[in-house]
Amino acid sequence: MTLSRLLLFTFSLSCSTALAQELQSTVANRQKFPNGSPDEPIRNELSLAQAAESLDRTALSWIKQKKCGSCHTGWPYLMSRAVLKSEPSASMEEIRKFFEGRIMNWEADEEVKKHQHREIVGTSTALAIHDAQTTGKLHAVTHEAFERMWKLQRKDGAWSWPKCSWPPFEVDDYYGALLAAVGVGNAPNDYAASESAREGVERLRRYLTATPAPNLHHRAWLLWASQRLDGLLNEEQKQNTIADLLALQRADGGWSMESLGKEWVGREGEEADPDAPSDGYGTGLIVYVLRQAKVPISHASIQRGKSWLISNQRESGRWFTRSLNGVNEHYISDTGTAFAVLALDACN
Repeated sequence: MTLSRLLLFTFSLSCSTALAQELQSTVANRQKFPNGSPDEPIRNELSLAQAAESLDRTALSWIKQKKCGSCHTGWPYLMSRAVLKSEPSASMEEIRKFFEGRIMNWEADEEVKKHQHREIVGTSTALAIHDAQTTGKLHAVTHEAFERMWKLQRKDGAWSWPKCSWPPFEVDDYYGALLAAVGVGNAPNDYAASESAREGVERLRRYLTATPAPNLHHRAWLLWASQRLDGLLNEEQKQNTIADLLALQRADGGWSMESLGKEWVGREGEEADPDAPSDGYGTGLIVYVLRQAKVPISHASIQRGKSWLISNQRESGRWFTRSLNGVNEHYISDTGTAFAVLALDACN
């Protein structure tokens, strides 16, 4: 029996006819729009259960098929899925074990060796944020991941990040440093202030303060990091970033990823459109970061952003975001879905 048929059979036994019909429609829609599509219909109402199912399915499929951590799927999944506490997930345990296994088998993992700087920073950050969202304690494997991360840190405080012309993530070293700062800052047990992290954090802090953020996307991540890691931005810089992010909100209440990196050009020559429509990643990221920066839920822009997220979920459970990477599979939609979930949780 295929997974789709098994799901339908299970739900037909335990759910109402209406819910079984809704699941049948969702399965059919996933088959029609398997990798995210601008043509996928928008849901009539928000479903966090469908968001959870989409996150579980795409992340588990990615690690099984690609054996890859993934900037756009695996790491954002581990950084977001646990906030959907009302939606149990067997996939989350399996995906967590996959990333722990990468750390415990670091020397023997051939996939890791290809881009070990990226793999260690992304995995450390994902594990740390997952720890914070679940047990609230730094796991021993996460601590080991950070120890490995510091050993690979360059003298200038950054890591050697892939530059594949795959915006917004694999374009410059600065993003890798930002990801590390977010992970260290969010790690439980005040890890950033620990003796084992002290020298690495100081080098990282020097790099981020001495190197200008190249675009507003990276400034948004820096604002997020600065909420948990002191010395990255002063108050004036924080307020300037908040003002610049608010200024880019669309008339429909959302934000566009492409407006955050106007200089981006994908590997096939596709340029970012600063006037592109609102999307899941742009809106989810900015609403979430603004909430981390203590912009109140009652703020009109937060409310409008929240309304956009509620009104623009696709039938599969995703929030669509257009890729600039010259592919038909808009995998950045997986990141958009993860940040949409984080943003909605932050607005609860």
